[in-house]
Order: sequence, then structure tokens, then C-alpha cells
Amino acid sequence: MKLSAKAEYACLAVLELALRHHQPEPARLTDIAAPNGIPERFLVQILLQLKGAGYVTSLRGAAGGYRLAAEPREITLWDVVQTVEGPPDASVAEQSCSHTVGWHVLHDVWLESNRIEQQHLQQIDFAQLAETATEQNTNMFYI
Repeated sequence: MKLSAKAEYACLAVLELALRHHQPEPARLTDIAAPNGIPERFLVQILLQLKGAGYVTSLRGAAGGYRLAAEPREITLWDVVQTVEGPPDASVAEQSCSHTVGWHVLHDVWLESNRIEQQHLQQIDFAQLAETATEQNTNMFYI
């Protein structure tokens, strides 16, 4: 699976918000961008898309920031990737007019690969990812 930087940044941002989900104050833009190496201007665009899809809320003002609009277990990797990437495009081969036997055989393989990929991403929610990230962080040794 090849993801755009935008999709990867969106997943990192939602994971950061999932890690902060039980904190009373919302996460500021810099709290999300800095630890994940996400350019702030790009992150604003991503958060707007996630907000439009109903996964993120924002609060204005000095104490403002971003929060998840739902429980982390209710948001999957597939939800976030689809929000920022949109539906999968038809392949270049599909758009051509020649549909040979080889094309049909390969097309079926690509469709099955996409289906398996989608199923896998639908099974992984941000509560699971936050738990894994927390466990890995606790097992880190600093010198």
C-alpha cells in the first residue's frame, strides 16, 4: 500500500489526538505538529478535512485546540485514509480501451489486493494504536 504524505500525516494527527483523548484541554496545533514533524500549514488543511468528516472538533481562542469528536475505538485507519485520500481511483489500465485476458487476470488480483488492504485497515482503530504507542513509549530506555 502506498500512502501519500497527507494520509500519513492525518493518521499521525489522529493518533496524537487519541493519545490525548482523556486530557481535559484540547491539543494545540503545535502539540500535534511538532512531535510528528508535520508542517503546521499542511496540518491545518488536514484537520479541516477531518473536522468536515466529523472525526475532529476544534475550539477557538487562547485555550482552544483540537480534540477527537468520537471515541478513538470508533475511528479506524480506513476512515482517516479515505477522508483525506478519497475513494480509490480506477487504474490506468482500466481506463484504456484494450481489455486483454492478461488485463482481466491482473485486474482481479488488484481488486482482491485492494479489498484485503481495506479490510485490514478497517480492523485497526485508534484506541488500539494509542495503546500500542503507549506501551512502546513505556518500554523506551533513555540514556
